[in-house]
Amino acid sequence: MAGRLRVPLRRSDTLTDRPDFALVGVLRVPKEQTSPGRAIARRIGYAVAALAVAVIVVFLGRDGYRDVQENPLSLLDCIYYATVSLSTTGYGDITPITPQARLINVLVITPLRVFFLIVLVGTTLSALTENSRQAFKIQRWRRRVRNHIVVVGYGTKGRSAVDALLAEGHSPSEIVVVDTDPISLDIASRQDLVTVQGSATKSDVLQLAGARRAASIIVATNRDDTAVLVTLTARQLAPQARIVAAVRESENTHLLRQSGADSVVVSAETAGRLLGLAPSTPTVVEMIEDLLTPEDGFAVSERGVAPHEVGVPPRELPEIVLGIVREGHLIRVDSPALGVLAADDRLLYVRVVSG
Repeated sequence: MAGRLRVPLRRSDTLTDRPDFALVGVLRVPKEQTSPGRAIARRIGYAVAALAVAVIVVFLGRDGYRDVQENPLSLLDCIYYATVSLSTTGYGDITPITPQARLINVLVITPLRVFFLIVLVGTTLSALTENSRQAFKIQRWRRRVRNHIVVVGYGTKGRSAVDALLAEGHSPSEIVVVDTDPISLDIASRQDLVTVQGSATKSDVLQLAGARRAASIIVATNRDDTAVLVTLTARQLAPQARIVAAVRESENTHLLRQSGADSVVVSAETAGRLLGLAPSTPTVVEMIEDLLTPEDGFAVSERGVAPHEVGVPPRELPEIVLGIVREGHLIRVDSPALGVLAADDRLLYVRVVSG
């Protein structure tokens, strides 16, 4: 109809509604890294191997070929014919004249020619097929991901959080990084982490990161107001997930807790306390830094209670026990309510990390 308006089709603005191939570049699943030099050397090797096979085939059937002077082929002629044939140059000065030679040319030389061309344009084909491989990985990852950890923000705090997770034994495949900065995401991708580019204040970005099925969500943004919005969005999507958020100012702690954060870390005050302790008691700061650095020295860890430890007071254990978690509540080791260990308790203790 003449008066009907046509609405142009466009890609959906909601990430979760897009097909997997449209998420390439937004969601990146790590792949095995291969150096450019090795990839080029491998392609050259394939090309030389194809050329060698063609030379052998032509040389073995050289009686079925003649040049323009009707002379039989030498080894150099065979190499020359294989080279110009596989490169599709085809000067026509050497041709197969017997039915057997022509059949071999069709069944062997022609497929080798196609393979040789594929190797020559391998870089372009690799770029084209990489999108398909990435789309397949995205599809498989979205179908399987669950009980993972989402880290929102990959600045200084986010990177330190990921380093601590990896040091505690978490696999990189269990961690998903969400950020708007492509450079930060490139760094995360080089650590074999799954990355999602976008603002975590939008629910579709968190859904794409699998927040609904995440075990934990770490909010490590640079601004407190952004942290509140991300926490609100994450809590609506993942009511059961444990949300840990970092905040710069302690006065915003209650806002994050009201937004749904289970734990809030005040970065500015924590750093300020350490700075205040450093002039008078530098060794205390050194010990705290040691406890917060899980790669070497001491580290604070959590574990379940072994069967032979049930009914034993925590202070009688060989480890330095700081407290226990009982029914979701922390009980410090000096609390009168601590008593003896129960089977469902979890120990917070100091462990020695070998460097």
